[in-house]
Amino acid sequence: MTATTIDQVRTGRRTEFAPIPLSRVVRVELRKMFDTRSGFWLIASIAITGFIATIATIAFAPDQDLTYYNFAKAIGFPITVILPMVALLSITSEWSQRSGLTTFTYVPSRGRVIWAKTLSSVTVAIASMLFAFVVGAVGNVVGSTIAGTPTVWDLTVGHALTIVLGNLVSLSIGTMLGMLLRSSAGGLVMYFVLVLLVPNLSGLLAASQEWYADLQPWVDLPYAQTYLFEGMHTAAQWAHVAVAATLWIVLPGIFGLRRVMRSEVS
Repeated sequence: MTATTIDQVRTGRRTEFAPIPLSRVVRVELRKMFDTRSGFWLIASIAITGFIATIATIAFAPDQDLTYYNFAKAIGFPITVILPMVALLSITSEWSQRSGLTTFTYVPSRGRVIWAKTLSSVTVAIASMLFAFVVGAVGNVVGSTIAGTPTVWDLTVGHALTIVLGNLVSLSIGTMLGMLLRSSAGGLVMYFVLVLLVPNLSGLLAASQEWYADLQPWVDLPYAQTYLFEGMHTAAQWAHVAVAATLWIVLPGIFGLRRVMRSEVS
């Protein structure tokens, strides 16, 4: 963590040091995300892929598919993939880049550091989703104008909020893996295993085993997460998301946080 000014509070004859405010720690963590070349281009790729997705949708999508939801979905897909990587690398950097001694010297409470990293990742996620909605709106207007079709605004506020929630769930996967593994390379490999390999295996099992087909929405997080992106309609869907997120994010995240609090930093 970069050097910061520590406010001193004098109490009688004894000088005490006020803790660094959480808001300052969050600002530092946000700055650290952009300080390295890899971090800068990882976050910049959100904007780059968003513009590419918009142009591709205008160029190749059928005229009837030029709707606001389809533009937002096309832009949001790469964001859903990139955001967990941002959250994961934010946490693992303290161990893989050996900056943990500096960070935890300035802020001895590791819980506050992890909380600040999580808040900074959520800030980037929300900003990215706002970007997706704005660019999607522009693409929708431009695309429908070029195609000569009516401009269709088929994304409700409620649906937009569940999409944001779905991206925050994806972000939480990266945060959980970062705390659990504390290794950038291992965390990235495990992330792609969870989002690419496990869902395919789960789908094959559901197709061949009837008993698992009924169980899949409860234990397959990517499967349950699709409800958030496509729109929540029933209480059962909310229950599926809650149970799957608890199994895949909350419980491993608690274990990972305990490891972070007790692990040796070198």
